[in-house]
Amino acid sequence: MSERQPLLVIAAGGTGGHMFPAQSLAEAMLRRGWRVKLSTDPRGARYTGGFPHSVEIEQVASATFARGGIFNKLVAPFHILGGVLGATFRMMRDKPDVVVGFGGYPTIPALSAAMILRRPRMIHEQNGVLGRVNKLFAKRVDRVLCGTWPTSLPEGVEGTHVGNPVRLAVHERAGAGYIPPGDYPMSILVIGGSQGARILSDVVPPAIANLPMDVLRNIRVSHQARDEDGERVATLYAENGIDADVQPFFRDVPARMSEAQLVISRAGASSVADISVIGRPAILIPFAAATEDHQAANAKGLSKAGGAIVIPESRLEVEALSEQIASVLTNPQGASQMARAALSVGMPDAAQALAEITEELARSRQS
Repeated sequence: MSERQPLLVIAAGGTGGHMFPAQSLAEAMLRRGWRVKLSTDPRGARYTGGFPHSVEIEQVASATFARGGIFNKLVAPFHILGGVLGATFRMMRDKPDVVVGFGGYPTIPALSAAMILRRPRMIHEQNGVLGRVNKLFAKRVDRVLCGTWPTSLPEGVEGTHVGNPVRLAVHERAGAGYIPPGDYPMSILVIGGSQGARILSDVVPPAIANLPMDVLRNIRVSHQARDEDGERVATLYAENGIDADVQPFFRDVPARMSEAQLVISRAGASSVADISVIGRPAILIPFAAATEDHQAANAKGLSKAGGAIVIPESRLEVEALSEQIASVLTNPQGASQMARAALSVGMPDAAQALAEITEELARSRQS
């Protein structure tokens, strides 16, 4: 009779910031011979295209108290309770060896079920400040793992810094050779995340168009813009003779990043991790409306090392941004130094560290 394959249940919410690290752990655990299930909601399911096919996707009922009107807030507890009951029955049938939550409201059912059934469980927080759901479970799990350091934690909770796991496509480009800016084609990658990207669509194209002509004639841009902004962004680039690929979502961000001389980005935890693992100069614009200003916390490590220029959203203006872009693209030595500095804070083996702790937690409960 063959030995039972250990089972990991990963619970992750509906944004790329939660889903990409979850995908990284799934890839690492499959290579170690584990079965992997992903518990998420319909919103999170949109990000599962990159997950290995052998990961079983379970959509759960969940809800948030943070959005919607009074009716949504009234029915939210019933949605969550239904999700918890469903997750509990599933775990009774197919007992997970470990449950790992990556944050977001869709993680509530799986982590609650793991608590009820006393299954080994832990959370991974990507940002420098705990999200609402991770804060709720921080004292109710066996381990709290942190992607950004230092992370602000509740009193009495100890965290372990493992870094933010990056997807296999990013890991494969870890430390990819950097071609410094010069008098030849240069690439700028603009990524805004799923929230608050409009300001980048408003300010970045005219800032690039404002560059000195001897720089501008070599520029090509990959700009991730929301659907409603895409046409005007593409038009603005075209009117200024700039070669630009404008899309709502790039499925090949790691490849584009490895080819870029400069990355302009929000300071989401996954974006910061990708930039530091591949090693590229960056201009970071933290999302001002992020909960407890966690994107500013995410940017600190990269900025302090000298790998990124940070511009607060309140000071993001066309001329100021254009000056900063020019300061990178007209200084090959400085740009190369920024790339090395970014690499110095990268943690390319974060997924492996997380996988080892997952197996360690499973073993500790068996002994």
